Amino acid sequence: MTTTIPTIKFLKQPTKPEWVELALANLDTILLDHSHCERKAAGVAINLMFRYPSYTKLVRSLTALAREELEHFEQVNQILERRGIALAPLAAPPYGASLNALIRRDEPARLLDTLLVCALIEARSHERLGLLAAHCPDTELAKFYRALMASEARHYGIYWLLANTYCDAKTVAERLEELALAESKILANLYPQPRIHS
Repeated sequence: MTTTIPTIKFLKQPTKPEWVELALANLDTILLDHSHCERKAAGVAINLMFRYPSYTKLVRSLTALAREELEHFEQVNQILERRGIALAPLAAPPYGASLNALIRRDEPARLLDTLLVCALIEARSHERLGLLAAHCPDTELAKFYRALMASEARHYGIYWLLANTYCDAKTVAERLEELALAESKILANLYPQPRIHS
């Protein structure tokens, strides 16, 4: 299988073609994992609003983002229901936990790192949903993933813009470089699984 991997802003290494093959061979699991990812993404945005309630731009931006993530969650769940795939727990790969472990605990570094980790996760989601859209033989799913790509790109842009709103641009750029390198290294060392982030 020849897979062209587009270059995505912020990501240091593209997804390997082997991930695409694994995902396409396990679409039911990918869909279930996608449901979990959308729910978690909404939860992360809502938690940030609770943690930083006086940050007006953050609250406004993440309110809209969380609403959109929940809409995607509902859409994925409707596809699962149509396909007779029951909602069920699914073990998450250590990707998210490994990235979250890099978040510093003192402010303002905590806010900066959290926003940039969220940006990187959304950027990787954008890349991988794009790969599914381009290569999925199921026309319904390919169309669905194409429809989500623009919002995923917008989401990682929102987190990056918020980082630049509340932190110095030079500091943001330097820390993003560090975290992006770490993200690629984490992904390279993960045992391959049919997950959006593995």
